[in-house]
Amino acid sequence: MKRSSSSENIVAILRQELERYSPGEKLPSSRALVDRFAVSPVTVSRALAALAAEGLVITRPGAGAYRAHRSVIDTRAIDTSWQQIALTAEDQHRVEPAPRIVDASCVFAALMRPPPGVIAFNGGYLHSSLQPQQALGAAFARAARRPGAWERPPLEGLTALRSWFAREVGGPSGGIIPAQVLIAGGGQAALTTALQALAPPGSPVLVESPTYPGMLAAARAVGLRPVPVPMDDDGVRVNLLEDAFAATGARVFYCQPLFHNPTGAVLASDRRRRITEIAHAAGAFVVEDDFARRLGHGGQLPPPLVADDAYGAVVHVSSLTKPTSPNLRVGALVARGPVMERLRALQAVDSFFVPRPLQETALELVGTPAWPRHLRAITSSLRERREAMLAALHHYLPGIAATVRAPAGGYHLWLRLPDGTDETALTTALLRADVAVSPGRPYFAAEAPAPYIRLSFADVAGTEEINEGIHRIAAVCADSGIETGI
Repeated sequence: MKRSSSSENIVAILRQELERYSPGEKLPSSRALVDRFAVSPVTVSRALAALAAEGLVITRPGAGAYRAHRSVIDTRAIDTSWQQIALTAEDQHRVEPAPRIVDASCVFAALMRPPPGVIAFNGGYLHSSLQPQQALGAAFARAARRPGAWERPPLEGLTALRSWFAREVGGPSGGIIPAQVLIAGGGQAALTTALQALAPPGSPVLVESPTYPGMLAAARAVGLRPVPVPMDDDGVRVNLLEDAFAATGARVFYCQPLFHNPTGAVLASDRRRRITEIAHAAGAFVVEDDFARRLGHGGQLPPPLVADDAYGAVVHVSSLTKPTSPNLRVGALVARGPVMERLRALQAVDSFFVPRPLQETALELVGTPAWPRHLRAITSSLRERREAMLAALHHYLPGIAATVRAPAGGYHLWLRLPDGTDETALTTALLRADVAVSPGRPYFAAEAPAPYIRLSFADVAGTEEINEGIHRIAAVCADSGIETGI
């Protein structure tokens, strides 16, 4: 058997033979497969990882590989003919084009590393100690040796990776198929592509208020006008969303239903279907940014909006970057209907395709036992850090802490400051005290209703640094005359 094709041949043979096994039945051991095919253990491991990525087998460390339980996928067709109007009609409510404002200051602030010694409460990625660096290195090394790893990939992305995202997003019976998945160069790139595809320059785009500043920057950079829709503890207020569609004629609503940035809110179950119904009635799309799904703190998670979308109104954005490393810029766009062809064309014009070695690395990573172990470690670590930050806030800043809602996932807390607090002056003073925080103003598309700061607990060394950082914030607040409740 040729070395260059041995793993692919094993995959093809085992894929056919899986029909002989019942769901949950154990496959022959790796040693037996090595002897049978006369290949190395690495080759067998690579073949099993490929089958795991396809959702055909489940690998259990120390126990072996088993045939996966696969439910029948719901492939009922949905009527997406309305998209032809939404993708081509001009906005009758638009009075004048919105200027293209390319202001990346909030993006620069999130991407730049603070100077040495500064406690980074403004980070947007996992600290290096939380990243699966060893697993990533091993996955990259294996990916680089894959046959064809350096050849040009399909424009839509590798089929195996699209299949993996389809299962992750749609679940075993969610009705998402690989053809409805487009591999993108990370969540931000996917989001920018979606905004360009769905809304003509000068048109409004509805956003939760507050919302992710990187989305506001992306929207303004392509000439869109963000229009805020207020939230409460259960997510966007659907009655105001319906009013906003009617008042603006917008054809896009951007939202983060799970572990919202910056508030941490989870969209209430009774609002989930209502959002897609309101958007469909307006002939509009919902851009669902599901950036934090793999950053939960434990407990059952609701499915993505796109999994329950009966109209093809939801364009879903997902990424592997947040739970791994800023450098694994691999994400996906999920959409149904003619909008997918526009997304595909725009991405091809903008960046051609996502580099194949990155896609192969992602496949290697998610197809190994190291992946679920890493996700469990993230869950435990983020929960521990959240509790440490909440405890420190209640100890040093009890008045401010009383307004903080503990999120069930994500990596940050959203703090409302006393009325009259100067966010800019406070963040500047905190930086002089070697603490970097995110001011609240950039999270609002219009005037902010109150002063806020966002504190991230992901990009710090550990709980001791969290406690020290909150202690420094309390000292600066005291020096600035800000009421802390002590």
